[in-house]
Amino acid sequence: MASILLIACLAILGLIIAISLFLAGGYLWWRHKRSQLQFIEPNEDEDSSSYSLRAAQDIVDSSNPPNKPQVPPVTQALTTPLQNNINRKLNGFLSLRTPLIGGTATSQTKSQNSSIGGNAGEGTTKDAANKSISMTDMYLDSNDPSENVGQIHFSLEYDFQNTTLILKILQGKELPAKDLSGTSDPYVRVTLLPDKKHRLETKIKRRTLNPRWNETFYFEGFPIQKLQSRVLHLHVFDYDRFSRDDSIGEVFLPLCQVDFAGKQSFWKALKPPAKDKCGELLSSLCYHPSNSILTLTLIKARNLKAKDINGKSDPYVKVWLQFGDKRMEKRKTPIFTCTLNPVFNESFSFNVPWEKIRECSLDVMVMDFDNIGRNELIGRILLAGKNGSGASETKHWQDMISKPRQTVVQWHRLKPE
Repeated sequence: MASILLIACLAILGLIIAISLFLAGGYLWWRHKRSQLQFIEPNEDEDSSSYSLRAAQDIVDSSNPPNKPQVPPVTQALTTPLQNNINRKLNGFLSLRTPLIGGTATSQTKSQNSSIGGNAGEGTTKDAANKSISMTDMYLDSNDPSENVGQIHFSLEYDFQNTTLILKILQGKELPAKDLSGTSDPYVRVTLLPDKKHRLETKIKRRTLNPRWNETFYFEGFPIQKLQSRVLHLHVFDYDRFSRDDSIGEVFLPLCQVDFAGKQSFWKALKPPAKDKCGELLSSLCYHPSNSILTLTLIKARNLKAKDINGKSDPYVKVWLQFGDKRMEKRKTPIFTCTLNPVFNESFSFNVPWEKIRECSLDVMVMDFDNIGRNELIGRILLAGKNGSGASETKHWQDMISKPRQTVVQWHRLKPE
């Protein structure tokens, strides 16, 4: 009898182990598929990601003034990821001996300047400015009327003799509260795009919405021509000890727009982080009191978040008419395959009495269709007169009520769930 019980226990134990291995394998497969959804920005110059000793030494030799002594190779050899990590903790000081574009592009530019003359230098500056502006458009839509999430005060200065950019992070103001205590623990992360490997951080200021950092960062070895092709990215975070740090807001400043003849001081409004953007939806609202018809027209969407492995989505829109928290009617658009900028041109009409127009709302959800598995939410908005998903959605609804029988068109930023 005891042997039978032992065999039964061993069989059950083996079955449990087999099920555990199967579930673990399924989880690892799912993580692998989800990791493939991450969008990797194309690199314009493969050499820009290479920080070899030879390229670094060539750049330093060509960028330093003639009367400045040559930096020995030993100094360059110390510029390793470990050393960069140590430097970024030394009160915000980092000595970057290499510009963020590789040595090949730099040497070609300088050889062209020496052969063509002064006009080539002007052309290079213009090209750098155009590149910097186009790079900013990748990260921030200037037409996006997104809400501010506080302000940041900083200054910029350029040392022409030592080819060094001097950035001073001064203070923040009116930051949103991210902690349950009604405060935040903010700090600033600094990068010079398109390079994302070298990041600097300020000290953390505890329990404040108006922090004062007063920290200085030095970016050495940046000729003015190369500096003007960079975009300064300041990203404010709220430090969390036991979880991932919360993003508060960010600001992008193309350095080609900065006059480095003297020290410049800036107050910039922080915007919600670009990584949280799900895309935008262009829609129109119209209400006819005579026949109590509410019409929603979904015109098009742009810059939707990619949900598929191929970097695209298969978007469609689902709309619910709600009275309070109760859903009444549902409508859907057709599915548009493999696109992040669909053109819907779909209109939906709902019968809503005038006395209830201020009580109802439209829950608009942009979805990604999947043949296998559950459809995923890309982003959503709630169009309502009182408790819309944002100031833009509430204003759109109020404009519709104040302008009966007129079509009111407006862009909306999609919100994640």
